[in-house]
Amino acid sequence: MRRFPGLSLANPVDLLALGFGSGLAPKAPGTFGTLAAVPLVYGMLWLDITSYSLFVALSTLLGIYICRSAADKMGVHDHPAIVWDEFVGLMFTMWAMPANWALLMVGFLVFRVFDILKPWPISWLDKRLHGGTGIMLDDVLAGIASNLVLQLILATTIGHDWFL
Repeated sequence: MRRFPGLSLANPVDLLALGFGSGLAPKAPGTFGTLAAVPLVYGMLWLDITSYSLFVALSTLLGIYICRSAADKMGVHDHPAIVWDEFVGLMFTMWAMPANWALLMVGFLVFRVFDILKPWPISWLDKRLHGGTGIMLDDVLAGIASNLVLQLILATTIGHDWFL
């Protein structure tokens, strides 16, 4: 497990920035961070849309501070160990989705593809925005793009028992 001076899992802000420790994975911390978000997001899927939306909005706004704080302590913009943005990206991916494990796993995969490949305009945002806002918004946009893909999947599979 990697250690970073100035960060502590005992500090609630650092704990969230590091995805409850998942961002400390030596390889693919973004994937491990997204994987750590799965149980939280699955639980959120049982909320009504208003509560889900409020939780996502609060997580996004707080995430700007959380990610900026960790980046400042690490002295590196968007260090791979900072994975709260992946948590929020998966929340956006699953917004207004039914509580379904198969759909959540597809959402996980689609989000990882968008987050890793960063197609335009995600790459444009990633290169131009800095600080906590920059760290958060490319994953928010990847989550929105992933949500649109899931909406398309749902629209074309309604009535197919293999999926829902």
